[in-house]
Amino acid sequence: MLANRLTGYLTSLRKIAPGTLLCATVAIAAMFLSEHYGGPTMLFALLLGMAFHFLSQEGPCITGITFCAKRLLRIGVALLGVRVTLQQIQSLGLEPLLLIIVCVAATILFGWFIARLSGRSREFGLLTGSAVAICGASAALAVSSALPQTKEAERDTLFTVIAVTTLSTLAMISYPIIFQLLGLENTQIGILLGATIHDVAQVVGAGYAISEETGDIATYVKLLRVALLPIVVLLFVVAYAGKRGGQESAASSFPWFAVAFAVILVINSMGAIPEDLRIVMDDTSRFALVMAISALGTKTSLKAMASLGLRHLGVIIGETVFLFALATSLLVAFL
Repeated sequence: MLANRLTGYLTSLRKIAPGTLLCATVAIAAMFLSEHYGGPTMLFALLLGMAFHFLSQEGPCITGITFCAKRLLRIGVALLGVRVTLQQIQSLGLEPLLLIIVCVAATILFGWFIARLSGRSREFGLLTGSAVAICGASAALAVSSALPQTKEAERDTLFTVIAVTTLSTLAMISYPIIFQLLGLENTQIGILLGATIHDVAQVVGAGYAISEETGDIATYVKLLRVALLPIVVLLFVVAYAGKRGGQESAASSFPWFAVAFAVILVINSMGAIPEDLRIVMDDTSRFALVMAISALGTKTSLKAMASLGLRHLGVIIGETVFLFALATSLLVAFL
C-alpha cells in the first residue's frame, strides 16, 4: 500500500514538474526585472507568462501550470497571514477600523452594482470590487478561488490583476499629490493612502515618499484591509456553496487556505513564529503568488484579453474612483 502511494506521488510530481518549472522560471525573471529596473513584479510576471501561452494549450506543461494557478495560489494566500498582526490592527484605534470596514463593504457592493449596470457578470463585479477594496492582485487571486471556476473566471482574474496593478501604480504617483493639495495632515494622508491604494507595495512607496510617519500609518491601515480578506473569501464560499464546480466535494471546495491565513495571523500576533521562520514564510508567500500569476498569464492570450472591451476596464476604474471619493469624504467628515 505504501509503495503504491509513493509511486502515485512520484507520478504526480513528474506530471507537474515541467509546468511548475516554467512558472518558477518566469517568476524569477519577473522578480529580477522588478529589482533591477523597477516596476511591479506581478505585472512583469503576467506579461512574461502571456508570452508562453502556447505551453498551456498542449504539451507536458499543462498539469503543472494548473497546479500553480490553483493549489500553489492557495498556499501563497494562506502564508499572507505572517504579514499582519492583531496588535497592528488594534494600534489604529476604532475610527480607522470603522472607516476600512465601511469602505471595503461599500466598494464590493458598488462593484456588484456597476458590473450589472454595465452588462458584466455579478461574479466579475465581486471579483474586481474585492480587488479594489482589499489588496489588489492578492485579493483577486484569493477571491477567484472562492468563486465558480470557469474559463471566463480565469480570464477575468487575469484582467483584474493587470488593471488593479496598473491603477495602483498610477495612484502611488498621483494620490500623495492630490491629498497634499487638499491640505490634509500627514496622519490623514497616511490613513487615506492605506485605505485607497490597491497593492501593498504601492501603499508603502506612496506613504514613505511623504514621511516616515505617513508611511507607517499607511502600511498599518493597508494591513487592516488585508486582514479582512479571509472574512470576505469565507462569505463568498458560503454564498456560492455548490456552485464552484460540480465535481468538487464540499471538503475540497472549502477555503482551508483562508482558515490557514487566519490561524497564521493569530499565531504571528502571539509572537510564536520565530523571526527567521516568519521571513521565510513571507518570502515563500510572495514567490508562490508570483508563480501563480505567471501560471495565470500563460493560460490567457492577449487576444482573449482584448476581446473584453472597455466595459470591463470601466468597472474597475469606477470602483477605484468610488473608493477614493468615499474614503476621502468619510475622513474629512468624521476623522
